[in-house]
Amino acid sequence: MPEQHAWGRVGHNRGVEARAGLWRLAGLVAGLAGLATSYTAAMVLTIRESPVVAIAEGVIRLTPGPVADFVIRFFGASNKALLLVMIFLIAGLVFAALGRAARTRWWVPLAGYSVLALLTAAAVIAQRGSTTVDLLPVVVGYLTWLLVLALLVAPLRRADRAADPAGVGGPVATEAPEPRTDAYGDGAATPQGRRTFLVRAVLVAGAAVAVAGAGKVLGTGRRAVEETRRLLRIEGAGLTPAPRGASLGLQAIAPWQTPNDEFYLIHTALVVPAIAPVDWSLRIHGMVEREIVLTYDDLLARERTEAWVTLNCVSNPVGGDLVGNALWTGVLTSELLAEAGVLDGADAVLQTSEDGWTCGTPLAALTDDRGAMLAVAMNGEALPIEHGFPVRTLVPGLYGYVSATKWVVDLEVTRFADFSAYWTQRGWGEQGPVKIASRIDVPRSGESLPAGKIAFGGVAWMQGTGVSAVEFSVDDGEWVPATLGKVPSADTWVQWAGTTDVAPGDHVVRVRATDADGNVQTDVERDVLPDGATGLDAVDFTATDTD
Repeated sequence: MPEQHAWGRVGHNRGVEARAGLWRLAGLVAGLAGLATSYTAAMVLTIRESPVVAIAEGVIRLTPGPVADFVIRFFGASNKALLLVMIFLIAGLVFAALGRAARTRWWVPLAGYSVLALLTAAAVIAQRGSTTVDLLPVVVGYLTWLLVLALLVAPLRRADRAADPAGVGGPVATEAPEPRTDAYGDGAATPQGRRTFLVRAVLVAGAAVAVAGAGKVLGTGRRAVEETRRLLRIEGAGLTPAPRGASLGLQAIAPWQTPNDEFYLIHTALVVPAIAPVDWSLRIHGMVEREIVLTYDDLLARERTEAWVTLNCVSNPVGGDLVGNALWTGVLTSELLAEAGVLDGADAVLQTSEDGWTCGTPLAALTDDRGAMLAVAMNGEALPIEHGFPVRTLVPGLYGYVSATKWVVDLEVTRFADFSAYWTQRGWGEQGPVKIASRIDVPRSGESLPAGKIAFGGVAWMQGTGVSAVEFSVDDGEWVPATLGKVPSADTWVQWAGTTDVAPGDHVVRVRATDADGNVQTDVERDVLPDGATGLDAVDFTATDTD
């Protein structure tokens, strides 16, 4: 009988190891599925490489110079490919270990995947110009890891319970086990659980390969468009300098010119359209004497204009940052519509984007002398894809939801009474003129500063009319006039700054602007819906005693 006990113990141990191997396989397959979905999401949603590449770039940045030099000399041009292979191998080992740990401690893979996701997110954020959208692939991969692991371990857990009534991972029985009917000693119920697991694992692995392949195909076209955009040079773009004195030099105020990668982004597209210039065209039709169809080359062949213009979103709350100022280059819509010949009775233009988004713009705003344009360049370079490349509409003095159509492909001259655009269908106002607004950038909310003479500053805007004055008040005291920066026109924001003596303690500073027509910014607070927020920005701060 001792020999039977020995053989039973050997069979049991083999069964335990075999089951542990399946749990490792579950972790590996779940991890690879997460990598596949994050890769595809990166290919579809962004113009960046996959999150794995972001990790590799982070490793390269953190590698000491002498080590990097040695690797380059030893491995040559293959050094980056080798790094990626090593990352995948290490990731595979980690995924397998987390799968094995899930057998007895469910929280280990959850914690492990969370740490991996945070490290990957940090690597993505470290890339220059990363946006919130660039983090979505990390989130997609993280959720895929968890969901697929749960799917795969369910049959394994049932099999373990059937094979080990004392509990998964319980102690080895001291008595000889009953004879088993399969090679693993798992009992009659377990083979079915293993078969279910293996079928699921094969299906998931196949789906992961298919998803990654689709991402590769979709991403290739997108990156080709980005490369075309990057190499495109638009003659005459970026030649208008910022005016001297536009920046007041107060640290922490938003820069007068907003860099492209810091300009706010608002759109409804699930996947940002990537349109090759050769594939783009614009149709102008509707209530016109003659229909016009323009290609990208046709548009670039026309006389272009350039202007500094501030854009702000209707969803921007009081004191919010959904506003930016840039140099725009394009073709005047007034000239194009004059060429088409607008018929009597028209009062609107229905704009349509490549992704189907629509907005209704007052016809007058596109035909008067405010400088509405079909923009092709932003801050001297071809429009970034996420900002509307190859062509977008720009209308000074109107909120973006009724004017700033990215990836514009259609302009229909019509009447407001004959259509309802995307946001107006959802309760927003029809016309969308901007409201006068001001913001405090200095000090930051909750900041502590030495008492005495304290500097305040920020920006104010009222496109189309311009800002003539800005005042600030501490603790509802007198309004102190601020110094204003220089601006090239009424269509840009203006920096403001000023100082006043502040005693030690907690304080609140408010700001208000006055436009060129003498209208003072209202202190009545209203929500952004239906046509923009109103009210005065206020910031709390603490003045500390320096004695």
